Amino acid sequence: MLGLALGLLVGMFVGGAAAPDELADMGDLLRWSAPSLRGINDVAEAITIGSLIFTAFALVPGTKAFTSTLLAAALSAGVWALAGTAYLVTTYLAITGSPLSLDQTFGDQFYIFVTDIQLGQMLALNVLTAFALAVLILFVRKLFGAAACAAIGLVGLIPVALSGHAAGSASHGMAVNSLGLHLVGICIWVGGLVGLVIALNKLDEVEDRKTIITRYSSLALVGFLLVAISGYSSAQIRIGSIENIFSTGYGQVALLKTVSLLALGFLGALHRRKVISNFKDKAKMFWNLIVVEVLIFGAAMGLGTALARTPVPINDYPAGELTPAEILTGSKLPPEPTALTWITTFKPDLIWLLVTAALAGFYLLGVRRLKQRGDSWSVGRTVSWLSGVALLFYVTNGYFNAYEQYLFSAHMLAHMLLTMGVPVLLVPGAPVTLLARAVAKRQDDSRGVREWVLWAVHTKYAQFLSHPIVAALLFASSLVVFYFTPIFNWATREHVGHEWMIVHFVITGYLFVQALIGVDPGPKRFGYPQRLILL
Repeated sequence: MLGLALGLLVGMFVGGAAAPDELADMGDLLRWSAPSLRGINDVAEAITIGSLIFTAFALVPGTKAFTSTLLAAALSAGVWALAGTAYLVTTYLAITGSPLSLDQTFGDQFYIFVTDIQLGQMLALNVLTAFALAVLILFVRKLFGAAACAAIGLVGLIPVALSGHAAGSASHGMAVNSLGLHLVGICIWVGGLVGLVIALNKLDEVEDRKTIITRYSSLALVGFLLVAISGYSSAQIRIGSIENIFSTGYGQVALLKTVSLLALGFLGALHRRKVISNFKDKAKMFWNLIVVEVLIFGAAMGLGTALARTPVPINDYPAGELTPAEILTGSKLPPEPTALTWITTFKPDLIWLLVTAALAGFYLLGVRRLKQRGDSWSVGRTVSWLSGVALLFYVTNGYFNAYEQYLFSAHMLAHMLLTMGVPVLLVPGAPVTLLARAVAKRQDDSRGVREWVLWAVHTKYAQFLSHPIVAALLFASSLVVFYFTPIFNWATREHVGHEWMIVHFVITGYLFVQALIGVDPGPKRFGYPQRLILL
């Protein structure tokens, strides 16, 4: 908390958020209590979700480390719930200027805020997530429970992403994705570190400690990359130019946060190169680095909290310059479609940009690992997989992403490619088979990516959904249900709906194609005549 307080103080004064508002000042108490509560909320949120993710991927169920880390996550969720509730109330007071009261009028107005006003709805959903986790985690005894609670926590981050600076951005979709991925990265990185510290104190064997440190190191690398990439994307949207970094309070606070990120990245690299390989002799150095990391993490999160209350240097909506397209979609109208724009148009979706990069990169790493140990892997499968990933990247980041809000033909063709084109190329790549062969099986009862994927494809739910008849019904009915229900309106107007749409069509298409030509583990496939009938 020392680092958080220091970062918040520096960020508030450097960015200018500590100064009274000349038009509608909320007073000293609210001006400082609101960001302080938000900072505590964010730290507790990160510890809760990060500890759950760390538990699900690094610890053995039934051990003292497992139980203690879950207990810490539950306690942190309680702090998250209380701080979130207090922040919700202070936000309402700051916006309305109403004094805190226990009378019915105040209660009625506050109820309207959390049920009818988008900001109130988003904050209330986040608080409800925290209360739910504070209770649910206490009943977790297995890895699935930890993973399920982590998933609930990650879903609870969506309202935060929608209610942040991104909510008012002209590049709404990119800004929301950047903030959402930033939050996920912080949770994995910061919360995982807290979970690691708690677990280490419950382990006696040096090798056991070294094992979970190595596992956390892999998670931390993912978190670092998410934070760095999403932070750069967000800064590009909100700051706009290099000059604004040094000439504005927002840019200066963002620069301080970037410096803290680089320092943390350096400490992480030091852990990987100097400490983990020789943990027995470097234990003191390890704990000293942990203390420094926790302080810097706290300061970085304090700076981030202050940054959220600092005016941005870019005016998203210049007065009198909005076009009809910007009013309806938040983005400028793309150029008139031509044969050339099919190739040259690029509108990035950060989530799918990173997903496709990860799908291609990890697949190639798996193939490389097989080659290094003398095993073979079909070149055709590799080409097919990479082609599918490339098509997915093009649909989600190229012409279709730029035009689907304006042209129904682009919208429809994108859906067809997602559900029919992409899966036909991905399925022959046999990613589950490659994963099972390339990644070594863990020797304890914990679950890494390999164990979780193999567990998932063999569950009765996955077996049911991937049954050829069920997969065919899902494939055929999803298009009808999507276009003839309010889901279509939701997917075209709301950013979350748009992202859900992509996931849904890719998965339903993948299940159907897998039932026809897949080689990965799954239900017993029909004979070729039956497959033709199914097709």
